[in-house]
Amino acid sequence: MLSGAVFAVCMAGTTLPTPLYGHYQEKFGFSELMVTVVYAVYAFAVIGVLLLAGNASDTVGRRPVIRWGLGFAAASAVCFLCATGLGWLFVGRLLSGLSAGLLTGAATAYVMELAPPGGAARATLVATAANMGGLGCGPLLAGVLAQYAPWPLYLPFAVHLALVAGAAVVLTSLPETVRERSSPRAVRPQRPSLPPQVRSVFGPAATASFVGFALFGVFTSVSPAFLAQSLDERNHAVSGLVVALAFFASTAGQLAVDRVGVGRSLPLGCAGLLAGLALLAGALWGDLLVLVVLSAVVGGVGQGLSFRGALSSVAAASPAEQRAAVISTLFVVAYTGISVPVIGVGVLAEPMGLEGAGLVFIACMTVLVSTAAAYLLRRPVPART
Repeated sequence: MLSGAVFAVCMAGTTLPTPLYGHYQEKFGFSELMVTVVYAVYAFAVIGVLLLAGNASDTVGRRPVIRWGLGFAAASAVCFLCATGLGWLFVGRLLSGLSAGLLTGAATAYVMELAPPGGAARATLVATAANMGGLGCGPLLAGVLAQYAPWPLYLPFAVHLALVAGAAVVLTSLPETVRERSSPRAVRPQRPSLPPQVRSVFGPAATASFVGFALFGVFTSVSPAFLAQSLDERNHAVSGLVVALAFFASTAGQLAVDRVGVGRSLPLGCAGLLAGLALLAGALWGDLLVLVVLSAVVGGVGQGLSFRGALSSVAAASPAEQRAAVISTLFVVAYTGISVPVIGVGVLAEPMGLEGAGLVFIACMTVLVSTAAAYLLRRPVPART
């Protein structure tokens, strides 16, 4: 679907800088902590958009919101192309977060609404693949171009800018699906909400989502530095591929929920996250590239299973009139996971090194996801979507 391609192009831009942070560190001379802060700015921007304008496309229409998302994606690419200092990276990541925050809900709904009659299952596949697949394509594209083409800090963003322009052209040919639209002034902030009947499901679901997104945050912010410093693997295409594998594996995990069932996907996802964390600990302890790759794949599948299971179970337990607010709350928790623990790793990396900081992170996440898994074994979520 063309709408899925537009979605994927924008999501690819949010992870495009991942294999390039080492280049930026050498060029601008900042620490590993600053890498994690630059990365986390994106998540804070997404959270802000989700809270302030998460339902904007329901009010003003899908196409205007997606058009704004494309505009922010293009502006982000321009910031990275013009980067002459650390401030440009902060602004570029902020704009990238605004783009993702606007697009995630609007583009997912758009893909579903443009599906032909009887095509809901295929539309779900397209939306999932466009979201997580696009996130995976970003570091892969940047890594390959940085390794095998000239101008490693410029060409990836020039290519993405061209892709965004193409996506904008495609968007003009697609119809609007929201029939009753209002002025942008009608958009109202969404307050996080947690009705009493959701709380027993929300706790373990949110915990698993937090850990899964935190694992992705570490992979996309500091794994290239670990590969270069500890494993002497300085091939940008390899570091981009490792990060991409985590996102591609998450796509597979999310799609597997249809066969596994929501009731089992959350505990199985927690088990996958535990296995991924254990493999990552082994990789940090033994400096083994194969364990890094395995942790990306296994942890990615666990993240996909747990997050889609969490989303489905929380949505099913929520009253219809509060469902959107509850789901927004879950996304806020998840994106907090992709930002706060990552900054913690950056803080600890200065005195302890990346390996030590990573092991502390793994220990904390293991406690959280083990607690969620133990709760789910005692009180399984209903096996309905």
